[in-house]
Amino acid sequence: MIIEDFVSFDGNGLYCKYGDFYIDPKQPVSNAIISHAHADHAISGNNTVYLTEATKAFMLLRYGKNSAKVFNVIAYNAPFTVGKVKITLIPAGHMLGSAQILMEYEGIRYLYTGDYKLQPDATCEPIEWVTTDVLITESTFADPAILHPDPTEEIKKINEIKTNILLGAYGLGKSQRLINLINTYAPQKKLLIHHRIMSINAIYEKMGHAPGKCQIYSRKLMKNQDEFVYIVPPFTFDSYLRATGVTRLFASGWKNLQVNSRDTLFISDHVDWNDILQTIKITQPKQIWTLHGNGLHLKKHFGDNIFVKILN
Repeated sequence: MIIEDFVSFDGNGLYCKYGDFYIDPKQPVSNAIISHAHADHAISGNNTVYLTEATKAFMLLRYGKNSAKVFNVIAYNAPFTVGKVKITLIPAGHMLGSAQILMEYEGIRYLYTGDYKLQPDATCEPIEWVTTDVLITESTFADPAILHPDPTEEIKKINEIKTNILLGAYGLGKSQRLINLINTYAPQKKLLIHHRIMSINAIYEKMGHAPGKCQIYSRKLMKNQDEFVYIVPPFTFDSYLRATGVTRLFASGWKNLQVNSRDTLFISDHVDWNDILQTIKITQPKQIWTLHGNGLHLKKHFGDNIFVKILN
């Protein structure tokens, strides 16, 4: 029987009282299972954390000795137990080291997706599928009106831009994916990378997912109109608001982050509406619990066919 309060939110985040652990907590806790290394899911200061090897490496890069007191590095598809709950980390396809968290308790399977994507990405492990009784899915773009275009066709659009490009992107995950896509589908472009992204690239390379050819940014190089693409994190991108002689682009699935009405770059590392429906079809849940977004569209779509609960 499905336990309706198997996980629930409290002041520290998403909590499972049956295993006495949090999933991607918002405040430091005693026991945390971390789905991936983005800062809104992986904070510093937890006592004991369970996570993949890549997630540990990224947290150490960002937080250093404050990352956590005890690291338990878990391989994909290697079950372990916390409290009375059997847990398995399964590739989520969101970024390098990202994991879905399968929790099994009293014969019922609860699958927390974390952030995930179905689109191919050479810079991370592809998503893997399991069936579940309860699908606990992110719903960032759970809206029938939001359908992400083919990332290959999106990146090819920069071939038509003959000026230098200032390309804003999140430094961890998105930037490495863009480096790979540009090297593959716009190989004549010369890639310059912000210095903070280079240290992340080094971890990707060490773990066998080298993003591709690029070099650290030089102002002298960018003075030449030579089809350079300079990838920068959001804080740097915003500081170049009045940059001249470049085309400004921001790679995101969000329409409001597109800074150029003529040249857009809709590349997302999250599932869109059709991807979520495909996930539900494959995982075959009896119930769907939503978080990290709006679950109302899914609730309306499934009606009485599948019970949909909105956790946040």
